[in-house]
Amino acid sequence: MRTVVVFPGQGAQYVGMVSQLVADEPIVAETLAQADRALAQPLSEWIGKGPATQLAATPITQPAVLAVSVALWRLLQQRQPGLEPIAAAGHSLGEYSALVAADALDFEDAIRLVHLRGTLMQDAMPAGHGGMAAILGLDAERVEALCQEHSGDDLLQAACYNGPGQIVVAGHRSALLRLAAAAEEAGCRGVVALDVSAPFHTPLLDSAGRGLAEALDEIEIRPPRFPVTQNVDAQPSSDPATIRAKLVRQVTEPVRWEACARQLLTLQPDRAVEVGPGSTISGLFRRVARRFPVIPLDRTDAWERL
Repeated sequence: MRTVVVFPGQGAQYVGMVSQLVADEPIVAETLAQADRALAQPLSEWIGKGPATQLAATPITQPAVLAVSVALWRLLQQRQPGLEPIAAAGHSLGEYSALVAADALDFEDAIRLVHLRGTLMQDAMPAGHGGMAAILGLDAERVEALCQEHSGDDLLQAACYNGPGQIVVAGHRSALLRLAAAAEEAGCRGVVALDVSAPFHTPLLDSAGRGLAEALDEIEIRPPRFPVTQNVDAQPSSDPATIRAKLVRQVTEPVRWEACARQLLTLQPDRAVEVGPGSTISGLFRRVARRFPVIPLDRTDAWERL
């Protein structure tokens, strides 16, 4: 069966996100313990018991989601040893999980890297000065036009093209407030403020991009074992230098998830498997291809459907 695997990003986390299904599996416990050692912090305890405020802090959220995603990936490989994806993709942070799955990045390097990434992203702008919001029910062109009309002297732009009818915007807080009112007047189905610490995937995070570039220069990246479609251009690459450059660009450029999903579909897969906490990416995938089968592993019946 032709399978693509997809990995969630920040926002998928919740306290106890492995306890329901697979916490007693040795490979899961070993992976989380490896993450603890890599960070020298009790990441597995925060994943299992919280508190939620600690787990929601961007420098902790990012390695936590990556650790759970890789744990489930390793369990999937153990239970389905013949499964070899034809391609993979991840949403923002999830791109790092995909690269670990494809053996392009070492797991412990990735854990430390996304912890730094989260810290840099959180610290790039003073708290309360910027943010992100999902605009529901308007197409991308309309949202882009509204951003241009209501940015004023602030920065305001589309940050995640998640699929038809769901565009995430980011920028200065004052501009987001203007946009929310304008989007409602334009007939959107809703404006949902995201619980994030900064306007991710915009030029306002330029300092984070520079810091991440320095760290990535010290990390080994290998050609992926299978193609990983990257967010900034919805294309895979086998060249480590290109992969590295796209990871840096991802901090300040939009996540083109709809284009990533469409690129995966051109490979004519039979199904997608979402590897990580929650089922957010399954929902986004179905915005692009409503009847396409997507199996989120964080469901009680998922393993029986594989």
